[in-house]
Amino acid sequence: MEEERPSGVISKWLGGLISTMRRLLFTFMSSGPIPQHIAFIMDGNRRFAKKWKLDDQSAGCKAGFPSLLSVLKYCYEVGVKYVTVYAFSLDNFNRRPDEVQYVMDIMYEKIQGVLKEMDMVNRYGIRVLFIGDLNRLDEPVRLAAEKAMEATAKNTKTYLLVCVAYTSSHEIPRAIYEACQEKSLALPSSAKNDDGIVNDDDDDDVIKVVDLEKHMYMGVAPDPDILVRSSGETRLSNFLLWQSTNSLLYSPKALWPEMGFLQVVWGILKYQNKCYYLEKKKKQA
Repeated sequence: MEEERPSGVISKWLGGLISTMRRLLFTFMSSGPIPQHIAFIMDGNRRFAKKWKLDDQSAGCKAGFPSLLSVLKYCYEVGVKYVTVYAFSLDNFNRRPDEVQYVMDIMYEKIQGVLKEMDMVNRYGIRVLFIGDLNRLDEPVRLAAEKAMEATAKNTKTYLLVCVAYTSSHEIPRAIYEACQEKSLALPSSAKNDDGIVNDDDDDDVIKVVDLEKHMYMGVAPDPDILVRSSGETRLSNFLLWQSTNSLLYSPKALWPEMGFLQVVWGILKYQNKCYYLEKKKKQA
C-alpha cells in the first residue's frame, strides 16, 4: 500500500498539470471565434472493432461512448454551446428486425449511461434533447429518452442534441406539411373561395423559409458551424442537409472511438481559419 502512494501522487499531479495546460490552451483559443454549434456523425465503431479484432459485436459502440463523453467535455470547456450527434438514422429501420432490435438495445444502454453521468451533465449544465421521430423508437428506449430530457430540462448552459430516428429527407417534408397546415388554419375565410381553396392573389398564404425552419426538428438550435464526420468519410448520410449549407465540413481520419482532444482542437482551429469566409457566405445567402 505504501509503495502505491508515490505513483498515485504523481498521477494526480500529472492529471492536474494536463488539465491546467488544457485550460490555458482553450483560453488562448477563445481569443478567436469559437463555434456555437458543432455536429458529429459518429462513424467508425464497427471498423474500430474490426481493426482491434474485437469479437463482441457491440464492442465498437461501447468503445465509442467514452469518446462521446470526452468530446462533449472538450467542446463545452472551450465554449461550444450546442453539440449534436447522429445516433440512429431513420433509414436504419429498413434493416433486419434483429439488427434493429440490437441497435435499440445499445441505444437504451447508452441513454442509461448518460443518466449515470449526471455529475458531468450538471457540472457543464447540459440539457439533453432527443431529435427525430421518437414514436418510431421501442417503448423502453423512448421512455428512457423522455426521462433523460426531463432530468436535464432545467439546464440551459449547454445542449446535447441526439438525433435518433432522424433523416433530413423526413425532416424537410414534415416541416413543409406542418407549415402548410399552420398557414391554412391561420388564413381568414375571406382568403378562400367557396370550395375552401386559397385565392391565388392572397400573399398571406406564402410559405417563407422562417415558416419551414420553425417546424424543423432542429429548430431548437442554430445551424451548425462545423459538421464533423469521423473516420475520414465525407458523406453527409442524410444528416442536417438543410442546416449545413454554410457549415465547415471536417473529416478527421480517426475512427469515432479514437476521437478526442486533438480532433476537437484541430477542428476548431480550422473553423477559426475559415470563419470570416463562412460568415460572409451566410450574409450573402
